[in-house]
Amino acid sequence: MSQTESKYISPFSTRYASAGMQELFSNANKQRWFRKLWVILAKSEKELGLNISDEQITQMEEQTDNIDFSAIAAYEKKLRHDVMASVHAFGDLCPKARPIIHLGATSCYVGDNTDVIIMRDALDMLIARQVSVAKKLVNFAEKYKAMPTLGYTHFQPAQPTTVGKRACLWLQDVLYDLKESKRTRDNLLPLGCKGTTGTQASFLDLFDGDTEKVRKLDDMCAKAMGFERAVPVSGQTYSRKQDSAVLNLLSQIAQTAHKFSNDIRLLQHLKEIEEPFESKQIGSSAMPYKRNPMRSERMAALARFITVNAQNAALTASEQWLERTLDDSANRRIAVAEGFLAADGLLMIFDNIVSGLVVYPAQIKMHLEQELPFMSIENILMEAVKRGGDRQTLHEKLRLHSMAAGKRIKEEGLPNDLLERILSDEDFAFLKENQTELLNPEKYTGCAKEQVDWFIKETVQPILSQFENQKEFSNELWV
Repeated sequence: MSQTESKYISPFSTRYASAGMQELFSNANKQRWFRKLWVILAKSEKELGLNISDEQITQMEEQTDNIDFSAIAAYEKKLRHDVMASVHAFGDLCPKARPIIHLGATSCYVGDNTDVIIMRDALDMLIARQVSVAKKLVNFAEKYKAMPTLGYTHFQPAQPTTVGKRACLWLQDVLYDLKESKRTRDNLLPLGCKGTTGTQASFLDLFDGDTEKVRKLDDMCAKAMGFERAVPVSGQTYSRKQDSAVLNLLSQIAQTAHKFSNDIRLLQHLKEIEEPFESKQIGSSAMPYKRNPMRSERMAALARFITVNAQNAALTASEQWLERTLDDSANRRIAVAEGFLAADGLLMIFDNIVSGLVVYPAQIKMHLEQELPFMSIENILMEAVKRGGDRQTLHEKLRLHSMAAGKRIKEEGLPNDLLERILSDEDFAFLKENQTELLNPEKYTGCAKEQVDWFIKETVQPILSQFENQKEFSNELWV
């Protein structure tokens, strides 16, 4: 057994999350950003007049990617401080710059700013995945916008809709999340340069009491990180409500995916629509005929984790004391990273399923035909009343016919004979002349087909047009 196999490895690293998302939350990316942030700080301090040389900055830049993780680990074991371990390891590589690395900063300068930068980049990846899912749902909705299908309320047969209109319900939720993702991403702010309790006292000392330079330093560093500005005020850390907002967003994404996965599992049970099933895929180790909806079930499982995980950030934001306590650190290392890795895997499965949904028109038609006589009752009643009938008397007749037909179906396992019963009733004999039209399912789908067109044209396309140049990421599943 190898050393790797004898240790626990997160399933996100081997089964769910993409290599790209794992790289964002890797220790290597974290350490690179620590060093980039020290370079940004040194350059900004130099520009504002501190005695920092170009040679020192150049030496730091040259060593940004030369990360000795064993050296950092050795320092942390001795110092019991992760950021100072990184400072010392970096200083060993940059002896001339060592005196000015981390000048005036607290650990949160690199820790918090790195966290926000990584969350921003991770949100970019999730936004790209949501755009991909949305586009594929658009294609699916347009393809099946006119195909009648039995609607369900309470998972009981209800008025028909269309396959495409139902897909628009999924798409609408995806678009909601997409807009929220962009809003959340655009509202992220870094900590900037705030000092030990957020007062910027250390930087005020460095700049000999020049408050304007202190403000400029905060602004310059934030812009160099790729943000418009830093948080206006903070304690030692940025408010953990920002983390809570992000994890709540991931929960929203998970809720959308979970609802979709539930619907697919129900439709697969009905044999109307199935998730992709590969030629060599095994549905059950015991039952060779099984086609279990394993992808949809995996979606539900990951979505549950993400939804519950949002409580970690909520509790952390609630529990911070005054200018800060360190009980956030260990929790955030797990909750933020694993939340994003789970959301990444979730959206890849979402994309995979939408890419290969299998529709069975014959099954859809059969279920419609079984229930359509019941669906037509209201129309029959209205037409009979228009022809001079008494609404209450006719309603009672139709109710009794319906109950009798339902009993025949449920207790005797026989076909639905409601229409035959109605046609044999002299009060409804007029229906014989347009019997075919009466059982045309399109007669009962209302504006479902048109709603697909309206929704895509008026709502979907304007939103997706904002993401035309969105970078794409691989959606290949591990398993």
